[in-house]
Amino acid sequence: MCQKYPETFMFATTSAEIMTAFTLKKTASLIGVEGGHSIDSSQGTLRTMYHLGVRYLTLTHSCNTPWADNWLVDTGSEPSEHDGLSPFGKQLIQEMNRMGMLIDLAHVTVKVMNQVLDMSIAPVIFSHSSAYSICPHKRNVPDDVLRRVNQTEGIVMINFYNDYVTCSKTAKLSDVADHFDHIKKVGGAGIIGFGGDYDGVTRLPEGLKDVSKVPRLVAELLRRNWTDEEVNAALGKNLLRVFQRVEKVRDDLRKTQPDDVPIPYEEVENTCRTSHGYQDSGAVRPLSTVALLLTLALQLITTLTS
Repeated sequence: MCQKYPETFMFATTSAEIMTAFTLKKTASLIGVEGGHSIDSSQGTLRTMYHLGVRYLTLTHSCNTPWADNWLVDTGSEPSEHDGLSPFGKQLIQEMNRMGMLIDLAHVTVKVMNQVLDMSIAPVIFSHSSAYSICPHKRNVPDDVLRRVNQTEGIVMINFYNDYVTCSKTAKLSDVADHFDHIKKVGGAGIIGFGGDYDGVTRLPEGLKDVSKVPRLVAELLRRNWTDEEVNAALGKNLLRVFQRVEKVRDDLRKTQPDDVPIPYEEVENTCRTSHGYQDSGAVRPLSTVALLLTLALQLITTLTS
């Protein structure tokens, strides 16, 4: 998309590149992966995605992964499989901190939200969620979590989907502004962002049918006595602060070796998945053994080519 519309979009992988795009009057475009199922429970795949430019991962979509519970568990329509995060899920949180990948808590259970807030040393994002107290939908964020997001300097980027704004099929722009006001009251203006979710929903508020209408929401916030500084923060500065902090944590951990123990095989076993790398018991092959096998393979290649 950036190649097709270079006059409008600029691909970005860092907070500095976002600012470069801004100075060039372009829209910085980042790659995010919505749903941890996309990494197939593989830290290697997660790292590969990072090297391809992915900078945030939503831990689940609307289904459990083999290592995290999704928001539908809180509705009672699906059973909890992991009581939040499994041990491997906790490994992934540490690895995302180490790599500099933004952790997105939209779509997870409240238990997962709190577990990640307990253990992540980098701030988190909710890329498209609203305030539960305004609309008690399980995709939204409860007040106690909003307070914790404030304490950990993360961000909640407000969703415009009618079902999450008014818990009904219809909504108005002013209803969205109510979510901004509530989150500001509970967690402060420093944790607020614009989430939208324009590419993923079927019902949008009257007056916010597409991104060209976002200035109307800005005008509504100003009418409600938001300051220019608060609006600018919600439009981008809050997210930049979070991204910069995630990059700082990555840089501080640059000498930390990754935890390469894979997810237990019995938790992901199926007819299409290889058991390569596992012993018969399902335990991971020790890294020293892997290193020995690699050394032997390299020696064999050297012998064959000499």
